[in-house]
This record gives sequence, C-alpha cells and structure tokens, in this order.
Amino acid sequence: MSDIPSMLHPAQPIPDASARTCEVGDVFRDVPLTRTHLQCCLVLFFVFAIEAWEMMIIVYTAPLIAAEFSLDALAVGHLISAMFIGMLVGALAWGKVAERIGRKRAIIWSLGTYGVISLGSAFAPDYSTLYALRLLSGVAAVGMMVVTFAHFQELLPVRHRGALTVYLASGWPIGMLLALGATVWLLPYGWRAIIVLSSLGGLWAIAVARWVPESPYWLASMNRQADARATINTLSRGRVQIPDDQTLQVDRSVSGHQRELFSRALLKVSLLQITVNFTFSWGYWGLQTWLPTLLQQRGLSLPQSFGFIALSALCMIPGYMAASYLTRRLGRKKVIVGFISASVLAGYGFANAHTLEMLYLSNFALAFFSLGAWGVWGAWIGELYPTPLRTVGYGWAIFAQRVANVLAPSLIGALIAYGSSFNLTTTIINAFLMVTVILVVFIPETEGEALR
Repeated sequence: MSDIPSMLHPAQPIPDASARTCEVGDVFRDVPLTRTHLQCCLVLFFVFAIEAWEMMIIVYTAPLIAAEFSLDALAVGHLISAMFIGMLVGALAWGKVAERIGRKRAIIWSLGTYGVISLGSAFAPDYSTLYALRLLSGVAAVGMMVVTFAHFQELLPVRHRGALTVYLASGWPIGMLLALGATVWLLPYGWRAIIVLSSLGGLWAIAVARWVPESPYWLASMNRQADARATINTLSRGRVQIPDDQTLQVDRSVSGHQRELFSRALLKVSLLQITVNFTFSWGYWGLQTWLPTLLQQRGLSLPQSFGFIALSALCMIPGYMAASYLTRRLGRKKVIVGFISASVLAGYGFANAHTLEMLYLSNFALAFFSLGAWGVWGAWIGELYPTPLRTVGYGWAIFAQRVANVLAPSLIGALIAYGSSFNLTTTIINAFLMVTVILVVFIPETEGEALR
C-alpha cells in the first residue's frame, strides 16, 4: 500500500512558518494521508472490533450460561447489563486517565486489564462471581471505546478525518461476526471456552504499543514539543517540516475538568450529545440484546437466529462505506438525519413484518442505516470539543450509552417475561430512534473544520 504520490504533497513547511506558534489542527490541514495513517487505522480498527466482540460475546453465550446456572429471562438481562454497569462506572474515569497519561497508554492499559479480568470470568463457579467479573471487565474495557476514536481523529489529516473515522467504526460488525463465529465454533465446548478465546483480545495491546504513535495534540498540550514534532514527522513521513523554534499549541481555553463540559459555552452541545447517545443507544441496543429471543418468538431456531444476526452484521459493512463516502460530501448532520430517519422506517417495517422475507429485508435495512449513522456519530462527538476535553466528552458520551445499555436489556427483558408482543416491544425500541433524529438537528456541523 503506497502513499499518495509525492508530487501532490511535496515536503513543505507548515503555514506561516515565520510565526512563533502554530495550532496543531492547522498543521493537519497540510499533512498528507500516508501508509502510517493506514497502519494506525488497521491497528485501532481491531481495538474497536475487540470492544464489539467483548460486548456481544455475553449476548451470544447467554443461552448456554442460562442453561448451566438455571437462569430466567430477568437474570439473563441483568447478566448482560453487568458489563454495561461496569462501563458506566469506568466511562467518566477513562477520559481523565487519557488526559493524564496519554491516549496511547490509556488504550494499552484498557486492553491489558480487560483481557486479564475477562479470562478470570471464564472460570467463574457461580452466577454471582460471573456477574461481578463481567462488571469489572466492563470497567476495564470501556477505556477502549472512550479513547480510541479521539486518538485516531488526532492522528488524521483534516480532509480525511470523517471518512476514515467511519471506517474505524466498521470494526463493530467485524467484532460481532468474530464473536458469533467463535460462539458457533466453540459451542460444543461450552461458554467457558468461548470466553477464554475472547479474553485473548487483550494481547492486542502489544500491537498498539508497537505501531500506533501518541497523539500530537496531547503531546502539544503537555508541552512535549519535540515529541509532537517527531510524531507529525512520522505521520507525514517527513513531508511536513516544523521548525524547532516554532511552538505547537492546542486550544487551552479549557483545562480539562469535567465541569467545563457544562460551562455556558459548551452546555447546549454537551446536553444534546449526551441525550443523543442515550436515545440512539437505547434504540439500537434494546433490539440487539434481545434479537435472538425476539426472532425465536417468530419461529426461528437459535442456530437460525445466529445466521440471521450474521447476515445483519454483513449488511452493516456497506452501511459504513456509504456513510463514509457521504459524510465528506454532505457533512455529518445530513448523513445522520437521513440514515437514522431511514432506520426509523426500517424499524417500523421490522415491528410490523408479517412474513419472514419482510422480517429479513427490514432488519437488513435497519442494520445498514443505523450502523452507518453510528459510524458518523462516532466521528462527530470528538469534533465538538477542544483537545483538553475531547476524551472527557467521549467519556460522557459512552456514559450515556451505557446508561441506556444497562436499562434497555433489563426493561426489554421484563416486557418479554411478562408477555409483551413482538410488535409492541420493537415499536417501543424504535421510538427512541425517532427522538434521536429530532435532537441531532440542533448539533453544529463540523465537517472540514480543524480540531482545536
């Protein structure tokens, strides 16, 4: 894989080299896309895939765990929620950790500790122990989700940031497929073998340590000028030269405290993005966690349900590709409003499907549009905040998502346990997507803007 031709991006100084200071975001207007960026994309792509794998593996193994521990639907719902409770606890903390020790080291620590704790859960002797360990693995694993998107965005040229961040988000269906494949492959050996294999994802921390540089935005914010210049040189493969006497800087109007997210300048955007994360996550996760059960209500066997989910995950991939292509041309807002609106229509079709063919078609459309929107949304969140608050803002976004993830499985489980119809259950879930569309309209567009 080669770099963009050098005649298009010759070695060049940063803009206004005579100035004593320069914004890192302005430097990245001139940084070309190189093999180093694509290498970082591949490594962080699998970090996100591992996160998705870990979140979904407990859903796919839930029937096996329920059989061993004699669990009813409510207990299974609580077990699925355990990891999300842990993520809820850890989400706000990891944003601060990343600001203190760096993006790269936070991801490494998150991966490593998750792997160890998850491995321990495979040997849990009873339901209570398993619940506690899944909760702790959530505290550890959420660091990957809080930091990975912000880190990747801070490595990318401005004009490629949106499209490539959406591609990073496509690690989600890959993680789902890996988790599903592992479940089917190791099904004869039981859920413990499946969790052991899942835990080996923690070893990917070695790849992050080896092939992903630290964020030059963070390095500049820590006044590590030589390291920031070296990272930009590495990312541009020597094509952007920054004079030694020029100081790289980022927006220092904020200091990175949680309370600054709710200052007068940022209050509106923070409340909007936190609420959107809650409603969007509820609408998506409320369906995904109980999809095998809901499909069995429609007469599909468990293996058939897994096949249905696998096909849905495959439909997500072109959804990400379409969203990546469109976000650079139309902007974040138009793509998300369009895609989530289409998801609402697909969700309505799914709730009211009277034939198996209609069930498949509407769910595949739901997967295409909702995950495409998720990819763009993941890119949009970090662009709303200056560097000292970027991972902190992501922390609150993931916190809101995990609140929805904790509540949705248990409440949907209660609806199913007390005999709620398929149509009513999916309609309630779908209503949250409709609210999301309305809220997104009021968030400012950020396509083409430099990070602060």
